[in-house]
Amino acid sequence: MNTAARKRSVAKASPAVVHAPARRKQATVPPATRAQAVYAAIKEDIAEFRLLPGDRFTETELAERLGVSRTPVREALYQLQREGFLAVQFRNGWSVNPYDFDRFENLYDLRQLLELEAVRRLCERRESLEALRALEDYWLKSADERDQDGRNVARQDEAFHTALVEAAGNPEMARVHADVTERIRIVRRLDFTQQDRVDATFSEHAAILRAIRRRSTERATSLLAAHIEASRAEVRKITLHKLFEARRAGRA
Repeated sequence: MNTAARKRSVAKASPAVVHAPARRKQATVPPATRAQAVYAAIKEDIAEFRLLPGDRFTETELAERLGVSRTPVREALYQLQREGFLAVQFRNGWSVNPYDFDRFENLYDLRQLLELEAVRRLCERRESLEALRALEDYWLKSADERDQDGRNVARQDEAFHTALVEAAGNPEMARVHADVTERIRIVRRLDFTQQDRVDATFSEHAAILRAIRRRSTERATSLLAAHIEASRAEVRKITLHKLFEARRAGRA
């Protein structure tokens, strides 16, 4: 599919991504909420490879498809521009940026630094270990009891790593980690589209929790570092494959 054809297809893409209210009820929806809904819809289109790097579209096309005015669309687009996903083209609408793997690598480096320090603190602070109980209830299960819903496992994985950092007791560390988590979510979730990675995540999380419970700092940090590195490598590989498949389907 050529660029012009892909541009025309944007207005038709994923009509159910955002369940926008009927136009007569728009006034009852706070503007910030509409902007957030539009933001989530566009970001999901990028994440699901319905919008590919280089695709172009206009504010008007998106507003018509999502059933909202151009104001929340514009707010959402500029937020995605600040996050590096979109670029504004002078007199030519917006375009999707290429995946910036160097940026994701830097964010994964920061994530790893924060989480390793958090685990070191957890191993040293006995009072922090109580926060692990809820995590153990989910992750320390036999193979036949494990959650097999990849999307839910992705959410639980994010909650696992967030809980480790929050339990370390440094709110500023947790704030920075939350920002990093938001920025890598678009690729990180791909790790859970493969069953072998879902199974590996359960095993790796269980081992990390057991090491923290034993207050074995070296073991816990070694396991966590290996876990993050495996995820980093996998999401890069899957992202490249998904891009290739989406482009091939578009040319068909």
